[in-house]
Amino acid sequence: MEIKKSLTTYDLKTGTLSGEETSHAAKRLSDVAGIFGDQAVAAAMDPNTIVYEVDSHMAVQEGTPGGLFFGTSRIHPGKVGNEYFMTKGHFHSRRETAEYYWGISGTGVLLLMDETGNAWSEQVEPGSLHYIGGHIAHRLVNTGEEDLIVGACWPSDAGHDYGSIERSGFPIRVVCRDGKAVLEENKA
Repeated sequence: MEIKKSLTTYDLKTGTLSGEETSHAAKRLSDVAGIFGDQAVAAAMDPNTIVYEVDSHMAVQEGTPGGLFFGTSRIHPGKVGNEYFMTKGHFHSRRETAEYYWGISGTGVLLLMDETGNAWSEQVEPGSLHYIGGHIAHRLVNTGEEDLIVGACWPSDAGHDYGSIERSGFPIRVVCRDGKAVLEENKA
């Protein structure tokens, strides 16, 4: 018998995944411009600007009951007007499934919303741990000057429902006022 070396690596400092069964996706402003409150400012910006990137390790097929996926989101620093760069946000297709997030580097906010539209937030920073229960939409927002890097683990059969957020959005936004991140009612 031999001890085999893992075919996948994870850099604890940068959150970078590499090796077998890993994937990388980049979301450009052109992919996510509709999530920002100031559409005129978003339209005037370079559509090729990378807002965030996601590395994933998927050792089983999507939809496999009992499996887990592992990944890292890297939200770059930036703003559309006074609104910080953020992820699209989603519910899980299987609403009852949960997810873990943990802060690796940078600072930001985790926006959370239940299915009735009640929203709240949690500070994300290195070492913070966030349990996202079932039936909760979630979105990451980078409020800092460096990349916000967040690890994640979720069920392989959870799926992603981005459409619900595209249609209704979150009732709150994270914006910069007087150099500080604050929550504001979403009036868009």
